Amino acid sequence: MTALQKWSDARQAFVLPELGDVVLFRAELLQPENTLQHAKLLLSNDEVQRAKRFRFAPHRRRFLVARAMLRTILAHYLRIGAKEVRFEYQQHGKPKIVDSQNPSEVTFNLSHSREMAVLAVALQRQLGVDVEFIKRPLTDPGRLARRFFSEQEKAQFSQVSESQKNEAFFNCWTRKEAFIKAIGEGLTHPLRNFDVSFLPGEQAALLSTRPDASQAQQWSMHAFSAGTEYIGALAVQGPLCQLHCYQWHPEELCK
Repeated sequence: MTALQKWSDARQAFVLPELGDVVLFRAELLQPENTLQHAKLLLSNDEVQRAKRFRFAPHRRRFLVARAMLRTILAHYLRIGAKEVRFEYQQHGKPKIVDSQNPSEVTFNLSHSREMAVLAVALQRQLGVDVEFIKRPLTDPGRLARRFFSEQEKAQFSQVSESQKNEAFFNCWTRKEAFIKAIGEGLTHPLRNFDVSFLPGEQAALLSTRPDASQAQQWSMHAFSAGTEYIGALAVQGPLCQLHCYQWHPEELCK
């Protein structure tokens, strides 16, 4: 299993990322109504309308808390109000802070699964993060691997013991998702066009990329645990010098 990560308390202090560093924040999305009301006050009108379109209350709640987390943390780095943060969207939907608010070139990526959100923040380079809830049974991980993995990954996955297939699948999936999100192309970039490490206990790495083989040398990967029920992966452009991890507390929105 991925080693448990140490997450410091963001209420004490959290660092501004240096060039080469990445800061991760995690937050639990299961929050009371009072917190949701305060979260909603930080969102743009478009985000509030988007929240209303969720059919199920848990999905709406998770969206509200995750977006409030995103805005609150980015506002700290940008030194503006959380509601003032403005986003624009790249060709395939990846969000970025508008240039006029972002002279330091803060970059970010957000992921959430079930009741956990993880936000990655860096300076002047692209990154992607993915977190997944792993305490759910996969009825046929082999079928999923055959559908989504590269030829090399499929061959390697077929050799994994049955007792380790769930862990191996989520290792592979989070790392592939993190890279796809980092390059900002979404699923227009075929998952079969690159290989990642995923065997239990194996260090996270982008092993190869196609058709441009040199691309694999331009990215770093890191696997992390976001709790006993969640694993995640980070893909970042260039070398990863230092990773800082913080627990963000949504109840702070009420103060």
